[in-house]
Amino acid sequence: MVAATTTAGTHGPESVRAAGLIEVKLTNIETVARDTNVYTFRKPDGGKLPPYKPGAHIDIHLPNGLTRQFSLLNPDANPESYIVAIKLDAASRGGSRYIFDELKVGHTLKISAPRNNFPLVENAERVVLFAGGIGITPIWCMAQELAAQNRPWELYYSCRSRADTAFLATLEKFAPERVHLHFDDEADGKFLDLAAAIAAAPANAHFYCCGPNPMLKAFEAAAATRPRAHVHVEYFTPKEEAKADELGGFWVELARSGEEYFIPPGRKVLEVLFEAGVDVDYSCELGICGECVTRVISGEPIHHDAVLSEEEQATNEKVMICCCGCKSERLVLDM
Repeated sequence: MVAATTTAGTHGPESVRAAGLIEVKLTNIETVARDTNVYTFRKPDGGKLPPYKPGAHIDIHLPNGLTRQFSLLNPDANPESYIVAIKLDAASRGGSRYIFDELKVGHTLKISAPRNNFPLVENAERVVLFAGGIGITPIWCMAQELAAQNRPWELYYSCRSRADTAFLATLEKFAPERVHLHFDDEADGKFLDLAAAIAAAPANAHFYCCGPNPMLKAFEAAAATRPRAHVHVEYFTPKEEAKADELGGFWVELARSGEEYFIPPGRKVLEVLFEAGVDVDYSCELGICGECVTRVISGEPIHHDAVLSEEEQATNEKVMICCCGCKSERLVLDM
C-alpha cells in the first residue's frame, strides 16, 4: 500500500484508531529529490520496532485526523527506525501537504505496525523490478534485499526528469549493470518500454511494479502473457474507485454475533458497521491497504479493491469491506 503509498479515507469513519498503535518521534528529514523528502521515525525511548520485510508499509496517523500509508524504505529485520519517502502531491487532500508544511523533527505521532501486501517471493530464481516516480520506495527496499542475498535481479526506474528521481546518485553507483534509469524529458517524452523489458526477462522471472496507475495498467498489459502468479503490483491509489450504484443494496450478516445489517444503496459495508458500533479494522477506506480484509462465509461479493489478486477475488473467500459490493442479497462475514 505500500514508495510511499499515499492514500486517504475521505468517506465514512474517521481513520484514527488508538488501539495497537505505536508512538514514534520524527528524528530526521532529508530532501532526496524535487518535492520528495525522507522521514525517519524512532521510538522515543530508543527501543526496537516490529520487524518487517521488503514491500511492507505502515500507517501514519497525522495530528489533523488523516491517515496515510507509506512503504518502508530499507530492509531491516531488527529495526530501530522506520524510514519512508514521501512526495508532495500537487493535488494533496491534506496528507502530504500537512506532512511537508507541519511535521518537524522532534514531533511525536502514532503509527501502525508494518503490514505487507507486496512481499517478495522468497524462492524466485530471478526478479525484475519496475518503479515509477515515488513508487521506487518498496522497489528500492526489494533491490537492497536481493543484492544482500546475492540473488539475480534488475531494476527499471522511470521518472519525468532527473530532478524528480529519488536516490539518483545512490542508484547510479549501487549496481550500474542492474539498474536501468529512464527519464521522460531525455527520451523525447517517450515512456519506459515496459514490454521490451519484460520480453527480455527469462521465463521463470517474477516481476514487481509500483508507480502511478497508468504505468501499473501498462505493466499489467505488457505482462499479460506471463504466469499470473509471477506478476506482482502495488497500487497506491484505487484502480477505479467504486461508483455509488455499485455499492449497497444488500444485507450483511455477522456470523459470530448473529447481527444483521442492511447496507443501503450507495453506502459502504465498513461505514454501516462502524456507525452501528461494530469493532472493525480499517485504515485507507479505499481498498488499497488491506487492513479491513474479512473472511467470507457465504454470498457473492463484488470486489473493488487493489489488494487481492484476480485469483483471490475469484475464490470469494475474503473481501475488503471498505469498498465491496455484493451480487447476492446477503453477504455473511466471519465477524
